[in-house]
Amino acid sequence: MSIYGKIPENISPLHALDSIGETIILADKDYNVVWMNAQAHQVLSTVAPLFGLTSSHDMIGLNMSRFHRKPEQQKKFMDELSGSHRARITIRDQFVADIVITPIQKGSQPVEGFVVMLMDVTTKAEEEKEKEKLIKALSTPILKIWSNAIALPLIGEFSVNRFDLLISSILEECSANQIEFVLLNLSELYTFDNEVEYQMQKLIDCVNLIGSQCILVGIPPALARLMTHLNRNILIFSTTYEGLKYIIEADNEQ
Repeated sequence: MSIYGKIPENISPLHALDSIGETIILADKDYNVVWMNAQAHQVLSTVAPLFGLTSSHDMIGLNMSRFHRKPEQQKKFMDELSGSHRARITIRDQFVADIVITPIQKGSQPVEGFVVMLMDVTTKAEEEKEKEKLIKALSTPILKIWSNAIALPLIGEFSVNRFDLLISSILEECSANQIEFVLLNLSELYTFDNEVEYQMQKLIDCVNLIGSQCILVGIPPALARLMTHLNRNILIFSTTYEGLKYIIEADNEQ
């Protein structure tokens, strides 16, 4: 590893590490924890009780294998580590974090120790909340295509949670804005198994219950062969244009 520049004599390397706003731990060549910065002390004091320790101070001097579920596997991995390694870890099923382990080594000389960084340490509950926010952020957009109609492109894979969010959003939109037609474009739907088929029928039934009607468009041939149990009374068109044309004509007849 090349080193550029020179650290001024009035700046201590350890003080520099202590100033970094990430959880940083130093371990010796035998994987014993020898130092941690102030951020690590604060964060790990919450984690320490999970390992039967009073605070993060008690971690100093302990071997890193003490915190691994499979110590022998961890030691083998560390023995073979030749460069920086990054992974997502779970701590006692209560915290999650990104860990970066980097050997301290001068050229081809033996490893002198290790720098361990824990980033984005958070509880699993908080991570689940973030995942929920992400799901909502990536939820299917609702497009108003006519005075009484909305369209939704179903893109990617749909889990039960994503379908539940979709159904809730559609029902709210239909009820609030007197929507009569819900046009669903399936051209970018990645998978269609029994569970997806069940959820799709559930969506269609829920929309029907509030007096609106679903229209399916853009069904790829491969997907059509799998849609064998959906209600045969569902309106299906090959393109969004044809579906919208039907909606406009139906609206003009009223």
